[in-house]
Amino acid sequence: MSRADLEKQPYDVATMFDGIAKRYDLMNDVAAMGQVGMWRDLMVQALEIEPDAQVLDLAAGTGTSTAAIARAGARVVAADFSLGMMSEGRRRGAPVPFVGADGQHLPFAEGSFDAASISFGLRNVHEPRQALAEMVRVVRPGGRVLVCEFSTPAWAPFRTVYEKYLLRALPAVAGRFATAVDAYEYLAESILEWPDQEELRGWFRETGMERTQYRNLSGGIVALHRGVVPVS
Repeated sequence: MSRADLEKQPYDVATMFDGIAKRYDLMNDVAAMGQVGMWRDLMVQALEIEPDAQVLDLAAGTGTSTAAIARAGARVVAADFSLGMMSEGRRRGAPVPFVGADGQHLPFAEGSFDAASISFGLRNVHEPRQALAEMVRVVRPGGRVLVCEFSTPAWAPFRTVYEKYLLRALPAVAGRFATAVDAYEYLAESILEWPDQEELRGWFRETGMERTQYRNLSGGIVALHRGVVPVS
């Protein structure tokens, strides 16, 4: 697979994640300097889950985000196209159902869920706009779609430091905790190639979502994007 100039063919990306499944969550925590839990908690809050709400967690990986949504009182499905990640989640005993799914062609009927989320996975989809449209399709009118994704730091000097960290330090750290350093080189480059906050908000609007908004976390390293599926 080419790196972040990315043709992001689904089979190649799934194979890459299969190979790093066992150490993926640990590596994320190390690379994010312990902030992943905070980002996850804020993602769950942004969903504004009502009791027994039906929620889809797309690109769920090992189910860490899905389990957090379940703890908030939702009935949640973890969907991913990496068998390795889902198998690792099942091995760890994640208390959620896993469903194999391609984000571009979700195997769910229209309006099946009250909300849908995807955390740090949209940029790995071959056609991310199509994945957003699919999330809108499977969420009922008035329901919420939420994307938690790496983004562009707002302060230029910090942005420069952050970019150097991604390209140099992240692969170096990965070399100590994981065997597939090239996978983390891809992930670092994919973050740098990803649209900034306003461009992603524009994608939300293209799908017809209303009340689109985003919130920067950790200075814009991560952004929480949210939109509402129109009622009519």
